[in-house]
Amino acid sequence: MAKTKIAYFCQSCGFEAAKWLGKCPSCQEWNTFVEEIIEKPNGAIPDWKATNSTSTQRSNKPIQIPDITFSEEQRMLTPDKEFNRVLGGGIVAGSLVLIGGEPGIGKSTLMLQLALSMPNIKVLYISGEESERQIKMRAERLATAPQPPKGGVFGTDCYILTETSTQNIFKQIEQLQPDLVVVDSIQTLHSSHIESTPGSVSQVRECTAELLRFAKESSTPVFLIGHITKDGMIAGPKILEHMVDTVLQFEGDRHHVYRILRAVKNRFGSASELGIYEMLGEGLREVSNPSEILLSQRDEALSGITISATLEGMRPMLIETQALVSVSPYGTPQRTATGFDTKRMSMLLAVLEKRCGFKLGIKDVFLNITGGIRVEDPAIDLGLAAAIISSNEDIPIPFKTCFAGEIGLSGEIRAVNRVEQRIAEAEKLGFEQIFISKYNLPSGGKDKKRIDLSRYKIEVKTVGNIEEVFGLLFG
Repeated sequence: MAKTKIAYFCQSCGFEAAKWLGKCPSCQEWNTFVEEIIEKPNGAIPDWKATNSTSTQRSNKPIQIPDITFSEEQRMLTPDKEFNRVLGGGIVAGSLVLIGGEPGIGKSTLMLQLALSMPNIKVLYISGEESERQIKMRAERLATAPQPPKGGVFGTDCYILTETSTQNIFKQIEQLQPDLVVVDSIQTLHSSHIESTPGSVSQVRECTAELLRFAKESSTPVFLIGHITKDGMIAGPKILEHMVDTVLQFEGDRHHVYRILRAVKNRFGSASELGIYEMLGEGLREVSNPSEILLSQRDEALSGITISATLEGMRPMLIETQALVSVSPYGTPQRTATGFDTKRMSMLLAVLEKRCGFKLGIKDVFLNITGGIRVEDPAIDLGLAAAIISSNEDIPIPFKTCFAGEIGLSGEIRAVNRVEQRIAEAEKLGFEQIFISKYNLPSGGKDKKRIDLSRYKIEVKTVGNIEEVFGLLFG
């Protein structure tokens, strides 16, 4: 038996120190070190290699890039098109994917629904939080979905394992030989090599490392469900996000039925894609056209409401942006934004006051992006500015009008990328006119020709500054 080793780990970043420190030298956080007992026997080998007799030790040698053999990766497609989109076209063999989200948002439902709907794919669903009966109750509820999976009987290739010890998990994996492994959740697993409690920094890091070795050596994709902290970050050391290949964030407002699966990191695809789901009693339903759910149905024209064309990854969407401007009753104006950056809202208000002469410094301003989503695309600046002035002057924006433009500090309307896709999406949904920047060039960027507007049925209004926009809207 090796000598017991005591170390101190930072719960914020995972930094290891030999003694307790008040301030972490890595992340500069205070009072984050906790004591953990570590015991690793000399000569101990990882559990996956201990149970897998076919694995052999090999020594890699330096090789030149032209000599590296490359073959196109084969992805495992799922029946969920939104999930395939976020992953970059399907599940990559040997990939390690981490899914984080708030408690009760639907992470377990999403992964169990995926495990049950994979035809002819042997899936092992490992749960350390729920019993077999609880999982069966959820599976029976998902089986009543109006659109059962294509091919095969629902859930016949899905195996449930309620276990938290990684040693026992790898023994069952070697016997079953699954094609896909789902772990719910990584904070509940524990390894016998570490004597600290499950969920600690060292346990989470060691269990993830063992699953990473298994995924890479057996070419089996592994999905890890992770808890998040009160700050919205995935619980555990920050190194956990560096170890995995893909980090997905499952988010949404509990008061809305829509959920968003967003790629934060992806080594095998774009990190700006997102998938939209609708939470129903029978599980999660894919939303193929998000523009229709993000636009509310109105019977009359209301001030302070505009439609903006945004892009999330390769997908164009039209979203409804709302603004409310009112006189501050207490003399101290409030600035509140839901689904939008508050600092950028302050910048837009300063531009409107400095360049256009609107007195907004003594008024309360509230912004809202409908649908419970958060947008970071600067192309919605023009729509938000129009909504703010519409509410301030109490003049409604005409129906079937949308906006796509970024506002600079001097009041100019800057060009946005892939404006053709935004125009085509607005035309598809029946809009009559769209405001864009006159500085937009074709996708090539080198040609000085403007965009060919004759091929669009929608009226495209090109503007150069914000005063020109307000002149066309409000006269």
